[in-house]
Amino acid sequence: MDRLEAMSIVLAVVEAGSLSAGARRLNAPLANVSRKVSELELHLGAKLFNRSSRKLVLTEAGSTYVAACKRILDDVAEAERAASGEYTAPTGELIVTAPVGLGRIHVIPILKDFFEAYPSIDVRLILNDRVVSLLEDHIDVALRVGELPDSSLIAVRLGAIRRVVCASPAYLAARGMPHSPEDLAGHDCVSYGEMLAPNLWTFVRAEAAIAIPVHSRLIVGSVEAACDAARSGIGITAAFSYHVAQSLAAGSLVTLLDEFQPPAVPVNLVYAAGRFLPIKLRAFLDFAAPRLKARLAR
Repeated sequence: MDRLEAMSIVLAVVEAGSLSAGARRLNAPLANVSRKVSELELHLGAKLFNRSSRKLVLTEAGSTYVAACKRILDDVAEAERAASGEYTAPTGELIVTAPVGLGRIHVIPILKDFFEAYPSIDVRLILNDRVVSLLEDHIDVALRVGELPDSSLIAVRLGAIRRVVCASPAYLAARGMPHSPEDLAGHDCVSYGEMLAPNLWTFVRAEAAIAIPVHSRLIVGSVEAACDAARSGIGITAAFSYHVAQSLAAGSLVTLLDEFQPPAVPVNLVYAAGRFLPIKLRAFLDFAAPRLKARLAR
């Protein structure tokens, strides 16, 4: 029995939630995956899973074994990276994830210079507004917005961003400037899919959150489209400051109700703690962190 292969199969099954999902993740026949798991249980003399029609549930022995497998496979992976020179030379593929807007506006512009400085490093940039697991998705470093929960991840603070409410000068000239959140009742608003409640926007007054009903004349699928609509004069929208920084500088959008906005939220680069830090990751952190700090401070 190839024990490392068996451990990898068990982990894939656990992370995917079922034998069939694990087989798809491994791109292997379901019968082979099921047989490998059964052979491992026979070898260990212990049952790892309680099987039901819908999912697998780890037994107590299975939970202990899976935790040990993760440590062992992580050690093996680090040993292989060390042997390949990943810890001594900046080389290999670096997997980076970031929110869509933040990645497009701030990460992509610094990659050209990064590639020139480190010609042996390739980058896979995953832009996703959903928070993904660095360990489960094998991601080296993530750009995260918001307060970070306690975890084993290491964070490098880059700055902070704030929410803004904005509209075009032409719209405000035609419809008037709202001076309080309640004034939005007489305006057309533009909301987007990521908003939890398109017709109920949140503001802050006297350090307390208040929910204000609004009329979303237009609902679009992304904040980028909402900003486009606001620039065209359709109505008022809300976005993070980095989404509209260029438009504010150009004068095609102006902010309003600034005194009623929630506090700024932090932006961090986060990565998993480990006994060894791949030099490709250290190179990216040293290169990207000061540049992202400068861009966010503008």
